[in-house]
Amino acid sequence: MSSAASKPLQSPGDRMQGYAYLAAAMALVGSTVVASKIIAAGLPPFTATALRFALALPCFLLIMKLTGASLPRLGARDWALLTAQAAAGSVGYTVLLIAGLQRASAVDAGIILGALPLVSAALAVTLLGERPGRATLAAIAVATAGVWLTMAGPASQAGASSLTGNALVLGAVCCEGLFILLHKRLRAPVPPLALSTIMTAIGLAASALASLLAEAPWTLALPADAVLAVAYYALAPTVGGFLLWYAGAARSNGAEAALFTAVAPVCAVLLAAGLLGEALQVRQLAGMACVLAAIALLGLSSRASARGSR
Repeated sequence: MSSAASKPLQSPGDRMQGYAYLAAAMALVGSTVVASKIIAAGLPPFTATALRFALALPCFLLIMKLTGASLPRLGARDWALLTAQAAAGSVGYTVLLIAGLQRASAVDAGIILGALPLVSAALAVTLLGERPGRATLAAIAVATAGVWLTMAGPASQAGASSLTGNALVLGAVCCEGLFILLHKRLRAPVPPLALSTIMTAIGLAASALASLLAEAPWTLALPADAVLAVAYYALAPTVGGFLLWYAGAARSNGAEAALFTAVAPVCAVLLAAGLLGEALQVRQLAGMACVLAAIALLGLSSRASARGSR
């Protein structure tokens, strides 16, 4: 059954509202790159990640209480998968993104972030043995070219290798891709709100322990701009982005939602240039064009597949 068939018919107004929610959610995701760049200049990765989850968790718990949601009953295997998901998609993604942005530009990171749908598709092929169609393979190839163009830049102004920083950001995207794949292996379905709450709780425990062991957070200064950036990351993209994305997804189909992921890298690049004053180079513009083309190709392929399944 196609996703469109599984949902009630939406009016044009509802669909446009859904599109606005999806665009806003992805714009918030794009803004995490700039927030992470500010955080990277003032806080070590594990401490910043723990602060993010410490601020977000009470919000998710409050939303669960207000909506009457409850945590699912799961077996040991599913709890192990959820723990692995949190380690990859919650902790790994945030820590590697912040560590990468200590060495790379926010513009580069924004472009690489846009390759998430294609990285997920590539991981599904290599790890799960899925058989992609020609359009998906073409999209992966185009996105790979875009990421290569982005990562082929010179050393950053800070003197550290931008290639190392970009590789860390790509590692963050791969962690998020693993999160998506592991979610598909759960035996029991977990509602989105409960999943976000569980990921945040496990992520808080893991990152707080790593912070205590590796970063001695009690000895750190807490720069105001970095703390404010962490608060923004926790409340706007994490909590607000969750609410907006699922509100939009409820009013659209999967292929349409996939196309809106292109908003994230565009916003990340524009915000990096506008707020951080980073210059845009030809290779970066070419890389972003490749990533956006690949996302569009993947989305159109998914839409065609959905129509064929009706």
